[in-house]
Amino acid sequence: MTVPVLAGLKDLPSRYAGLIVDLWGVIHDGITPYPGVIEAMAAVKDSGRSLVMLSNAPRRAQALIELMTDMGIARHLYDDIITSGEAVFDELLTRRDPWFAKLGRRCLHMGTERDRDLFEGLSLDLVDDLGQAQFLLVTGPDDYEDRVEDFMPLMDSAKARGLPMVCANPDLVVIRSGRPLVCAGALAAYYGDIGGDVCYRGKPDPAIYDVCIERMGISDRSRVLGVGDAFATDVAGARAAGIDSLLCTGGIHAEEIGTVYGRRPNPIRLEAAIRAREPLRPTFAIGGFLW
Repeated sequence: MTVPVLAGLKDLPSRYAGLIVDLWGVIHDGITPYPGVIEAMAAVKDSGRSLVMLSNAPRRAQALIELMTDMGIARHLYDDIITSGEAVFDELLTRRDPWFAKLGRRCLHMGTERDRDLFEGLSLDLVDDLGQAQFLLVTGPDDYEDRVEDFMPLMDSAKARGLPMVCANPDLVVIRSGRPLVCAGALAAYYGDIGGDVCYRGKPDPAIYDVCIERMGISDRSRVLGVGDAFATDVAGARAAGIDSLLCTGGIHAEEIGTVYGRRPNPIRLEAAIRAREPLRPTFAIGGFLW
């Protein structure tokens, strides 16, 4: 059975009381909101639905609130923001999880200065020398030219030392200003492939969806819809969490599907992309987050 393609969010079944929505590739491109998104967010709220933003950004939620505000996306347009970075921060602060409890305090950060807000308030010693590190925390590169291969020597040495890795962004790639940018998840995938001990927080882990659903106050999961542009994180995460999913085809898979943001996708190419990833079949598809 082919996936129904919606002309707009107004065509969603009325049973959905809450939407869990990805940011990069759905709401904005990392720099500006997509045309029509702000109006669509307002319409979703006017329809009485809850709107929680869920991002694999390796940063604290407040940083993303400020980023969205700077883009012109007002705070009243959504109920909350949950990030993978916030989830990692909480684990490093509380050490409730046995895996995190075993980590030391000396951390080598594989990421940019922009992501350093993740460490504020934590009792960690950030080191630059791999020989002093007790674990790695990867938030990902910030240059379009960066490739996984650039980080392989460091990760090979870390694996030889038996260092665990925390991945604060499970995404493999993200679209920023229309261009692909390698994310922390791609580095973590390599580290896992060579036998490194990796722990992820964020999509597609169903635990982070539990947080979103709890914030919404919706007990019936059949009334919650996950919205995102990536099969591996958004569709897989919704499936793991036991909720329906809406694939935004104008994001990360746009070139494969042969479309652009906001345009109704070709159903034949969309179906081919879905079949290549079974059982990650979304409940619905849409060209963009448009009403």
